[in-house]
Parts: sequence; structure tokens; C-alpha cells
Amino acid sequence: MSSINELRRLRGPQRGARQQNKAALLFLLPWFVGLFGITIGPMLASLFLSFTDYNLLQPPELSGLDNWTRILHDERLHKSLGVTFTYVLVSIPLQLALALGLALLLDKGLRGLAFYRSAFYLPSLIGGSVAIAVLWRTVFGTDGLVNDLLALVGIEGQGWISEPGTALSTLIVLNVWTFGSPMVIFLAGLRQIPTALYEAASVDGASRLRQFRSITLPLLTPIIFFNLVLQIIHAFQTFTQAFVVSGGTGGPADSTLFYSLYLYQRGFGHFDMGYASALAWLLLLIVAIFTAINFWASKYWVFYND
Repeated sequence: MSSINELRRLRGPQRGARQQNKAALLFLLPWFVGLFGITIGPMLASLFLSFTDYNLLQPPELSGLDNWTRILHDERLHKSLGVTFTYVLVSIPLQLALALGLALLLDKGLRGLAFYRSAFYLPSLIGGSVAIAVLWRTVFGTDGLVNDLLALVGIEGQGWISEPGTALSTLIVLNVWTFGSPMVIFLAGLRQIPTALYEAASVDGASRLRQFRSITLPLLTPIIFFNLVLQIIHAFQTFTQAFVVSGGTGGPADSTLFYSLYLYQRGFGHFDMGYASALAWLLLLIVAIFTAINFWASKYWVFYND
């Protein structure tokens, strides 16, 4: 009889644990539906479509590796890759440098810090919107604000958006302007550096520059690495700014033909969804390679407290 009671006592917690697991699965069910229905399902569908000839109007027909071999000979694709790589490799370092500089300034304890932090963060919230892209096209237009300011000092302006040599630069400036998100993350990282390290360095006679090089930068490298990976991934997916500024063409002379914009043109402009799906998976591969390189290189310049 005692053994039966003992068995019942042991089964009680097990039954309670099973009920808790069922409740947890019930609450997680919407997430699983979204994961498989919105993320994994469409990804597998696009992978299948990348091996087909699909024009959105007729059922897809298997075409083998035709879409993938077209990638090797598509000159506009190669142009878009060059534009996108230039955009990423130029704008991201400038953006992070500006974000770190302003974070260092705000970390000094300025009066009204909350206001400045919110004001500087605002561009990150609205920088990717259509409204800002339209505003940017106006500001850098022939009759825009930039040319009006240059006219005040006797410099004749130009159509910065309409010139192939400067159109991409305006979008780089726009991306650098959206420095708020990495700046806030940098600011949080600076607040975690012990002040005792700076006090000890000051006692030893280290200058502000030496303290920055020997204390701030090494201890901030995990935050720099985090921001670098996030911003690179985001930059490769840039679409709205180039679409609005160029009117969806990637012009002038394909100077703003970002990869994502060219993918959109192939899929929804030319109804070549099979090829667009292959381009989407190529973009995933490119981002994965850049991310893997960053993680591999991080062991040489990222320092952790442990």
C-alpha cells in the first residue's frame, strides 16, 4: 500500500510538468505558425522556384540550373553587385565612426542627454521611409537645398541625383545619416566600461587619446562587432531609398542599381520570378559569406572580458 502511495506521489509532479508543457506549446503555437507559414515555407518555395521558369501568370516549369547559369553572364547583375558592394564598404565604416564619435560625446554627461539621445536616434526610425527618400531627392535635386546653400558661397550646384558620378554618394550620405541605432548601442557599451580603469590610466599619466586607444576601443570591440554585422546585413537589403530616388530604374546609368532593386525589377517588372528567386538565394549566400568572414576575423580584433 505504501508503494502505491509513493508511486502516486511521484506521478503527481510528472503530470503537472506535462500540463505545463502543453500550456507552453499552446502559447508558442502562433510563433510556430508564423515560423513555418511566413518564413520557412516561403523560403523553401523560393528555393524550388529558383530551378523553374515562372512568370507569375502560368504554372512554374522546371528549368534545371538555367537561372543559376544566367547569373554568370548577367551584366546588369554584375553592375548591381558593384554598386551594392561600394555602398556597403563605404557607408558602413562612415556610419559606425560617426555613431561612435557622437556616443563618446554624449557619454560625457551633457545637459539634456535624453533629448539629444532621442533626437539622434530619430533618423534610424524614419531614414528608411518613403517620405525621407522623397525629401532626400528634393534636397539633392537641381533646385534643392544643397544647391541653395552652395549658391550662398558662390558655388554653382548640379543635379546630384541625376549625375551618375554623385547619385550613389547621396544614398551613402543618407545611410550614414541613420546612425542613431548603432549610436545608442555604443552609448550603452560605453556605460559598461568601469571608470576605475580611466582613473588608473590618468594617475599613470595617460592622455585622453591613449585612454581611448588602450581602454575604450579594446573593451568596446564586442559592441563594434555587433553593430558591424547588423549594419552590413541591413545595408545589403537596402531598397526603398534607391527605388524612390531613381524612380525604380536604378538610374542614372544604373549608378543606384542596388542588388535588391534589380531583384525587384526581375521579379515584378519582367515577371521573371524564377530568376528573381535565384537572385534572392544568391543574396542570402553573399550575406552569409560576409557574416562568416566577420565572425572568423573577430578572433583577431574582438576582445572579451573573459
